[in-house]
Amino acid sequence: MINMTALQKEITIIADTKSKKKALELGPLESVFSCSTSKVLDFMITFSDWDYSITDIGKNSGLSFKTGFDEVKKLESQGILVKNRVVGKAILYKLNTKSEHVQDIMKLAWNIAKNRAVAGVGEKSSTPKRKSRGKK
Repeated sequence: MINMTALQKEITIIADTKSKKKALELGPLESVFSCSTSKVLDFMITFSDWDYSITDIGKNSGLSFKTGFDEVKKLESQGILVKNRVVGKAILYKLNTKSEHVQDIMKLAWNIAKNRAVAGVGEKSSTPKRKSRGKK
């Protein structure tokens, strides 16, 4: 027998992931460096355990296929991304975590994210105060 509640939840999750344009709202590197490269790096650093096709990298970084392609090729030529495997016709890329440059970039992203989180904790709540309804 099919558990309809579990099936509905799974369908909702799939629908939600398909409707999203970016995997991250605003990554740490993108918050400082507003360019396509930082969007790709934010995505690849955050999800560094897995490998992705150029299409997936572009889509999850909020870029067009062409821009994603150009960024992946640029980062591959610099040794930041490496070809990991081939599935069908798709070449899957992964962050080269063995590279000293990548380790430095990851430390920078971590420090930026940590500073943003600390700054966010110190901010006051932006909830508006209620107006009193009684007469003065």
